[in-house]
Amino acid sequence: MEQSPSLEDCLKLLKGERDEQRLAGLLLVTKFCNGNDNAALRRVYSAVGIGFLDRLLRTGMGEGTISSSGGDNRDAYLQLSVTVLSAFCRVPEIASSEDMVLKIPLILEVLSKQSGSHVVEECFEFLFLVSTSCEDGVAALYKSGGLRVLASQMSTLADGYVKTGEQLGDIFTMALNGDQSSHSQELAIKLLQLMLNSVSLDIINNEYSSELSMMVAVIAREFAVLHDALKFEALHLLSAILSSKYSAPVHDTLRLMSNGIWSTYVRVGIMAILQNRVAPAEKLQALILAESVISILGERWLLGQMNLPDAKDTVPADRCLLLVLESSRVEVAVLLNELAYLKYETSNNSSSNAETISLKQQNLAIAFSLVEKIIKLISNLVEDEVNPFDENTLSKVISGLNETVGVVLEYLQDAKDHGQKKGDDLLASVRLIGSYLAETPLACREKVRELLDFMLSIEGEDEPSPFFSICFLLPMLCQITMELEGCKIMVSCGGQKAVVECLVKLIGPMGCTVEDTGCIFLACDTILNLLKRDQIKFRLDESTSVHLLKALAYWTEETDEPSVVMMASSICALIFDHTSEQALLNHPNINQSNIASLSRLIVRSLAGCAQNMAGDMNSDSDLLDIITSGYSRWSERFPHIKEAVGQLGV
Repeated sequence: MEQSPSLEDCLKLLKGERDEQRLAGLLLVTKFCNGNDNAALRRVYSAVGIGFLDRLLRTGMGEGTISSSGGDNRDAYLQLSVTVLSAFCRVPEIASSEDMVLKIPLILEVLSKQSGSHVVEECFEFLFLVSTSCEDGVAALYKSGGLRVLASQMSTLADGYVKTGEQLGDIFTMALNGDQSSHSQELAIKLLQLMLNSVSLDIINNEYSSELSMMVAVIAREFAVLHDALKFEALHLLSAILSSKYSAPVHDTLRLMSNGIWSTYVRVGIMAILQNRVAPAEKLQALILAESVISILGERWLLGQMNLPDAKDTVPADRCLLLVLESSRVEVAVLLNELAYLKYETSNNSSSNAETISLKQQNLAIAFSLVEKIIKLISNLVEDEVNPFDENTLSKVISGLNETVGVVLEYLQDAKDHGQKKGDDLLASVRLIGSYLAETPLACREKVRELLDFMLSIEGEDEPSPFFSICFLLPMLCQITMELEGCKIMVSCGGQKAVVECLVKLIGPMGCTVEDTGCIFLACDTILNLLKRDQIKFRLDESTSVHLLKALAYWTEETDEPSVVMMASSICALIFDHTSEQALLNHPNINQSNIASLSRLIVRSLAGCAQNMAGDMNSDSDLLDIITSGYSRWSERFPHIKEAVGQLGV
């Protein structure tokens, strides 16, 4: 009976002088050598030598020569060389060696030219083992264009599911059949994770935004259909890529994709995470991902009809919306409770406690953002008279929002009781309250009335004085001051002074920059609402009036926008009812130059009045009435303004 070859026989062949002997030895090794026998692998590696392995690999690539090799054997040589290299790299010290790190560009080149062959899996094995063994491996992988090769291979490995015209049913057919990602796809995802952990996303986004977008589409599919640990790795990758502050290029590319099926994959995956029993940290990651996708595609992404083929029941279009809202509400309640305890109940002032508070505030910002986006979604649907779900769903959403707003108000009450009015978490709380009250100004009326003065005094961590908190509340303040009761609430808590100070910051020489210039007109309308109410005998104190008049004059000096001129003039006209030119000049912060600017403003508005009366435009008729009737009451007390108007001949 013929005796089977031993390891010693293989080693003799590997140490032979002829390439044929070494090839025979390698072939024998692949047949019986245990891949987990590190000692044997070390002996084999030492016997064959890196030089021969390099020549074998290059011959397989068509770049080198093995004795007696022919073109017909190249594929076999390539398969053999990559297989043994991958096997050797199971030994950590071999994988981390400079020789193996230097092979990364060659393996990437092989990978870029192969698709669907067994060699691909071996290439991924090699890259993963070398990259996880040392930092130099990951660096070489990235610098050699590994991300671009991964993007191409991951799309190929997706087995044709990520393509234009794909039907939604395919996703669920795969999910129901328990389809699992290939081992190569799993390794590709892990390699991408390694690079993202080692290289700044700022750099990666600048260099490979299109490749990252391509990979997002592939990973999103894996996230939707997998039901194992890799699902969570896909979740973390998507969350890291899309939530990065450097992700704008990727967001732009994803918006332009003709096939938007990736976003449906993400919605399916997020729903699976949120409706099942998973760790709270994973649910938070799902919420972070949801917030990122909404930032890319808008709030209506939360609504999507997804019918499972061969399933008894369909998934309602509002399922994702309700899951995201409920999970966000839970996060808000838990995080606010934990923050209140850490800030007010514990005496621990260590750096670790500060870091814990900071992390929880960041997570709170995500949950708040999602709640605000849902508020915006419901508002837009109502405004557009679109109703994609039934009244029961709408009732659930409104009820949930009311409850969450109540929880946030209690958190603010707790802060007020402890004398705390500075913090980004408090400012974010005011923003959420403001978003909700902008749509339902009468909600939680008594509690809002009780806390209004406190909310107007809240400052962000880096704010020297309240500003953004006032901006967030302006839509609500503008609405409630349309009624007498709302005006009384404002005046009773001194809210008018906060709004004036906010407006001065917005339009004065040291103006603050805000995303929405509508804040300026909301502040103006709020002040007008108060000044017009004769029943409450409201008037601004002299110092506040002077600062506001100077800011209004500055705001209008360089603009020809009629709405700006008319708004500013209307406020001035109402303020002039309670003062005189001489009284203003007696104030140390106003001079003749300021009076001249105010005169020009009134003249321009009255000139506009004459033009409008001659034409068809009368959109500012209410403001025109305020200015003209005001001028008739106080013109005698403002001789410079009267003289300027007289020269106009109005």
